[in-house]
Amino acid sequence: MLNVEWLGFARALHVIGVVLWIGGVAMVTTVLLPAVARRRAHGDALALFASVEHGFGAQARWTTALVGFSGFYLVFALELWHRFAEVRYWWMSAMVAIWAIFTLLLFVLEPFVLHRWFASRARSDPQGTLRRVLNLHRVLLALSIITIAGAVAGSHGAFFFS
Repeated sequence: MLNVEWLGFARALHVIGVVLWIGGVAMVTTVLLPAVARRRAHGDALALFASVEHGFGAQARWTTALVGFSGFYLVFALELWHRFAEVRYWWMSAMVAIWAIFTLLLFVLEPFVLHRWFASRARSDPQGTLRRVLNLHRVLLALSIITIAGAVAGSHGAFFFS
């Protein structure tokens, strides 16, 4: 039998994790990166971005882990596996895809590849590097917002595809 209290707790943790994680991505994308881009003449702009992004990276890692564990628990406990095979629940697969992309970025690519790439590229082309980082963040934020909108609407009965 399902423990309703645990399900409620898991849902709350899941939503809190998404808010902190994607909210942080939105702040970095819409506030921090444009502010850094406006400081072109200052050599410390990219260092400031790297410092803030590093701090946010720690938050993003634990929130994506929280979202992953709580999401898996909810799918398992509610026996929602069938939804991944139904087009009308496209947002379930989208949630997993967004989570997987960010998990790969945060736990593998960022520490082992992207830090070195960013430092090397920023020395030779700081504005181009910043533009690439901003564009990647914009794409990830847009996909995240579409997924969140689909998940909220879909979990309340609005199916865009049947």
